[in-house]
Amino acid sequence: MYEKITPPTAGTKITFQDGKPIVPDDPIIPFIRGDGTGVDLWPASQKVFDAAVAKAYGGKREINWFKIYVGDEACDKYGTFQYLPEDSLNAIQEYGVAIKGPLTTPVGGGIRSLNVALRQINDLYACVRPCTFYTGTPSPHKRPEDLDIIIYRENTEDIYLGIEWREGSETCKKLIDTLNEDLIPGTPEHGKKQIRQDSGIGIKPISKTGSQRLIRRAIENALRLPKSKQMVTLVHKGNIMKYTEGAFRDWGYELATTEFRDRCVTERESWILGNKEANPDISNEDNARKVDPGYDSLTPEKRSEVCEEVESVLAAIWETHGDGKWKDKVMVNDRIADNIFQQLIIRPGEYSILATMNLNGDYLSDAAAAIVGGLGMGPGANIGDTCAVFEATHGTAPKHAGLDRVNPGSLILSGVMMLEYMGWQEAADLIKNGIAAAISQKEVTYDLARLMEPKVEPLKCSEFADAIIKHFDD
Repeated sequence: MYEKITPPTAGTKITFQDGKPIVPDDPIIPFIRGDGTGVDLWPASQKVFDAAVAKAYGGKREINWFKIYVGDEACDKYGTFQYLPEDSLNAIQEYGVAIKGPLTTPVGGGIRSLNVALRQINDLYACVRPCTFYTGTPSPHKRPEDLDIIIYRENTEDIYLGIEWREGSETCKKLIDTLNEDLIPGTPEHGKKQIRQDSGIGIKPISKTGSQRLIRRAIENALRLPKSKQMVTLVHKGNIMKYTEGAFRDWGYELATTEFRDRCVTERESWILGNKEANPDISNEDNARKVDPGYDSLTPEKRSEVCEEVESVLAAIWETHGDGKWKDKVMVNDRIADNIFQQLIIRPGEYSILATMNLNGDYLSDAAAAIVGGLGMGPGANIGDTCAVFEATHGTAPKHAGLDRVNPGSLILSGVMMLEYMGWQEAADLIKNGIAAAISQKEVTYDLARLMEPKVEPLKCSEFADAIIKHFDD
């Protein structure tokens, strides 16, 4: 099946059932070392993973690592521009769970992004990025400990699908003419809008299927959290892009109030229920007035809509969600994308899980990571129904490659996510304990050490791995 790689002779494949992994005690897990600093990051990270598994399970469980090649290392083995060989794609699909270091975006190889390609080829539709603060990590934020969120970013649609045409190309000209002469005039709400002839064109598809399968995973994650963290916020720019980003929001609410009806409540529903709990005799109109503070200035038609909303919510869920029962449900709300950036800075403690489309999630995950210490401490996972790839979220930093100085935290924490995904929580907890203790003792690599006050002597990449292992039981 493979041209230039050989799977381990020992170990068992991870399989999937109903989108969930079935993990043996001796899984075979493909790994991609990564480009640039991957040469330093992977050995340090693997050492931590193996030590945690050995300590947690005393030899009853073991990972059998399977080296595969993507990126510059793949070109060295398979030939020029062979950044993503079939061997590696087949291995990821066959063994189900993989982990990777940072990869270079190829130049001239026909692939815009190896990371995006891996996600789209394997339908890894959920990019999961937790942002949690470890005490002692330098941060520009006054209270970084208040931020404890998980971002669920849709991975396969939006502008990242990469369907676009260059300005001046024949196809682009034809598309602009079709839009200007036929489609735009045929849609009255677009008025007299026209696209300039010297434009490039990109397509932004957002599907109900893609949106709801992502939001489903976000809600399922929320159900596993403590009650105080059971909240999913739908992030969108639906006030402008009504039929893509606005639809994402609407499809999220539809999912929450149908498939998860007994376990979810929307923010507006909670207001309606709360108003009746505070005043059992409140009229629907007065309830509507509290739900929508601008009620009295609305048109009669809009006022009627809000009253009908109040009436329908009370009729549908008062028995199941009223009298405070909604407080034990997952709260689903939504926020405009630009507003959530501000909210994460000034009111981070009010959010738990963010569900977002591709581009917004890209911005948000990096911004949130900056609050808790930067991408060096930011883990990531790309999860589908039959496959999952865990990854360092930062770049390759080639000028630091081979110097044994970069922070392996992102890759190590991605491994923590992998262990949790596999159900190996004991090993995951040992690593989290070790990282927290090492940082609190100021045993860190240069990127964190240089920001600490007073200054501390930095550890090497490999030494930071040793410090994490040393502090497993702290």
